[in-house]
Amino acid sequence: MTYFCSMQELPVVSAVPETESRIKKPSWLRVKLPTGENFKQVRGLVDTHKLHTICESGNCPNMGECWGAGTATFMILGNVCTRSCGFCAVATGRPEAVDWDEPQRVAEAIFLMKVKHAVLTSVDRDELKDGGSTIWYNTIRAVKQLSPDTTLETLIPDFKGNKDQVQRIIDAAPEVVSHNIETVERLTKRVRIQAKYWRSMEVLRTLKEGGMRVKSGIMLGLGETREEVIQTLHDLKDNGADVVTIGQYLQPTRKHLPVDRFVHPDEFAEYREIGYTIGLDYVESGPLVRSSYHSEKHVIPGWGRDKWLQEQA
Repeated sequence: MTYFCSMQELPVVSAVPETESRIKKPSWLRVKLPTGENFKQVRGLVDTHKLHTICESGNCPNMGECWGAGTATFMILGNVCTRSCGFCAVATGRPEAVDWDEPQRVAEAIFLMKVKHAVLTSVDRDELKDGGSTIWYNTIRAVKQLSPDTTLETLIPDFKGNKDQVQRIIDAAPEVVSHNIETVERLTKRVRIQAKYWRSMEVLRTLKEGGMRVKSGIMLGLGETREEVIQTLHDLKDNGADVVTIGQYLQPTRKHLPVDRFVHPDEFAEYREIGYTIGLDYVESGPLVRSSYHSEKHVIPGWGRDKWLQEQA
């Protein structure tokens, strides 16, 4: 019961003409439909505690697998984001007021699920003076208090690069802190409209300098080139990333950015090899990989790299 799913980062936008045809999905992108008792149990916990999950809000293709295994990725600070990224299914708009009881409800749900590893993410709350970092801190500490043996990954926004807000995450001391770069530098303005490539890299560097195990993720199929993907892997390594996930972008609706191409599993395997070759500690790369997929493995330093070295022997 330790599998978690999470879509890349956040919100909606970039209208695509209704007449534009979509590329047919290949066979390797088939997923299982949600089913089973574990799925119903997670559904019940989410509803009872009035929680949001990125699994639902982000239309994650792995929801059937992860919820069927009894787990989910919780999304704090509401389910409406202040940003309007061109790839994400989370709603964008004016969020509701901060719910200061949310940290305890999330902690209680994780305690009841009795999981060994949990994942938290959030919408961007750019309208808040603290960027939502106080709720982040309170939630991490509440989870740690109720479930001290549960390891925790936090998939955070960029907090507009505010180092004091990033420091609150460091002070809360989760085992892994993730912030997704999402795409290559050239496409960042189109894909992550209010974000900046190098600002996100600076957030990763700040986390690393603060002693965190650092993780990031990118999507393929948005128009990037092979050379740009490799450069992004180098940039992530140079700015402190220990773990990198690489997955296929899937267009949530016709209002979102179109899929430029479906990347073959062999190409994902190649990027995995390159990532390990340049010194990354763990590389999760495949069509259905999402930023927190199999994240319980990402906590352990050396686990992924050691396995890769054994494969080379």
